[in-house]
Amino acid sequence: MKTPYVVLRYLSITPRLQRLYASQVTAEQMMWHVNHEIEEGSISHPSDAEAWRHFDRTHPDFAAEPRNVRLGLCTDGFAPYGQYGRRYSYWSVILTPYNLPSGMYMSSEYIFLIIVNPGPLNPKRLIDIYQEPLIEEL
Repeated sequence: MKTPYVVLRYLSITPRLQRLYASQVTAEQMMWHVNHEIEEGSISHPSDAEAWRHFDRTHPDFAAEPRNVRLGLCTDGFAPYGQYGRRYSYWSVILTPYNLPSGMYMSSEYIFLIIVNPGPLNPKRLIDIYQEPLIEEL
């Protein structure tokens, strides 16, 4: 019997997004990006940026429903054993709901760890493969 070299850990995003809308307070905050006032010439939230407005123009059906969730994706790796553990690393994928105000979406309770990929090397060439479970779910 063969033993896998590494095991990809995937934590589903759906229950976490459902939890955001289960609380009335958080559900109201999830529509903050629609209702907040934008100070012209300043970007204090991703929804203030031209890229957000461009997405709205490109995908008007998505933008028309303020409850649709906009997610920020981040990936990073680290060696848990410092320089002595160069042959071993962890790579993670993290999602953040940008619908929330800045003070909320950057707090730890709204930063969702989705994928943990242990392995000896940087998965940059295979990152799309590692993200397949997330892409399928979304």
